[in-house]
Amino acid sequence: MKKQLLLLLACFMGVIAQAQQQPNVLIIHTDDLGYHDLSITGSELYNTPNIDALANQSVQFTNAYSSYPRCTPSRYGMMTGTYPVNEDKGHLGGIPEEKNMVKQFDNAGYETAFIGKWHLGEGDSDPKGFGYDYSYAAGKAGSVGQRYYPFNVKANGKEAKEIVPDVQEDSKEGDYISDVMTGATIDFIKNQAGKKPFMAVLAFYAVHTPLEAKKEDKKRNKKQLESMTFEGPDYLPQGAGRNKQHQDNADYAGMVENVDENVGRLMQTLKDLGIDKNTIIVFSSDHGGLSNDGNKGERELATSNLPLKAGKGWLYEGGIRVPLFVKWANELQPRVDTESIILGMDIFPTLLDLTIDKKIDGLDGKSFEGVLRGTDNWSDRTVFWNSRKARPHSTGDANMSVVRSGDYKLVVYNKEKKSELYNLKEDGGELNDLSQSNPAKTAELTKILKNWKKEYLVPEKMDIWKNYRAEQKQKEKKKAGNKKDKN
Repeated sequence: MKKQLLLLLACFMGVIAQAQQQPNVLIIHTDDLGYHDLSITGSELYNTPNIDALANQSVQFTNAYSSYPRCTPSRYGMMTGTYPVNEDKGHLGGIPEEKNMVKQFDNAGYETAFIGKWHLGEGDSDPKGFGYDYSYAAGKAGSVGQRYYPFNVKANGKEAKEIVPDVQEDSKEGDYISDVMTGATIDFIKNQAGKKPFMAVLAFYAVHTPLEAKKEDKKRNKKQLESMTFEGPDYLPQGAGRNKQHQDNADYAGMVENVDENVGRLMQTLKDLGIDKNTIIVFSSDHGGLSNDGNKGERELATSNLPLKAGKGWLYEGGIRVPLFVKWANELQPRVDTESIILGMDIFPTLLDLTIDKKIDGLDGKSFEGVLRGTDNWSDRTVFWNSRKARPHSTGDANMSVVRSGDYKLVVYNKEKKSELYNLKEDGGELNDLSQSNPAKTAELTKILKNWKKEYLVPEKMDIWKNYRAEQKQKEKKKAGNKKDKN
């Protein structure tokens, strides 16, 4: 009996040791950061030495995309591993446990945390309802009222319509929102170090509007802009509005650089704790930068995505191509992948594969572990986007559908029934429409896109939130009727 107990104890200790060897996960997710909004991807104004250093230690993807050109659907796609054809927050609480990727981490012994912009629902669809153990500054708000304390009060003194929880109570005069959220993430990491493996998401509210940098950062970038010259007009017409042509906004530059500073704080924390080599780090954005306005009137625009076409809200490359860096020291060889096509909905399936060797059937997103390790190549992948909730008033875009297959991309204006074809390998700026000169490829991709739409643009996929709310109202009506009968 004693021998059996010792054997069981040895097995138990082995399981603990194995659990402690599991890698940690840190996802750093930015808001509205365009592909070219980093110095490593070509910006001459935004200085990002810490993110650049992280990228140089990572597998970098030049063909990485968000799953949608706006915040909420893009985040839904990442959290669910599915195409966000519902174009809304869906109903995360209704996802069965076997397909809930966060709960897979929980079940594997991970401590999970979501800090920052959630924007995906409340109750059973908030971070804790969805499965995260810890939640901070994560509610239904899409942005803060202002970046300096008090965060939930706008610069004009009016209270923001949607409140960011936690941060206002934990902060003081002079505090800056991205610093506060990074501090909360660091505290979480320190509390977990040496205990359980963790999976943490830090979703900055930056660099979304309001465009408000720290005063010293804005001053520095204004001075830098004085030494820079720009050719051509500041704006050109595009869609229902105009497109910004230059990266010349000192506030936006300061916000990008503050994110970079906080990435440096995170990297130093992991190093100080001795867990940097056993932590998988993912850095990305939810979609392209805010470069376009619409027919409602001119607004302050943040950045230019050139040489990529258009920006946030659009299904051209400027609206959906994003930076993506994945680091895992001693496991992944740093390099630049210029061929593989990766989407935001692939991130969580990949992390599950890397950490606990878990695969979930029935998802649109796929594990790109083989791509990361250099044993696979996804250059011939076929992927899709659909945008039926255009915002011509704010970002000038139209109802569009897109399929990319290998080097070719078909862009369809749905209402106008107009198609454009581009070879992205030769024409990354989508300047040369090949739809007339290459009718065979246009017809081939049109058929592929139509078949995808037939399968995906159906009520059970598109009307998740609508159906959920209808069910809730029916339950409330029935409950009220039962209460009335009892009285």
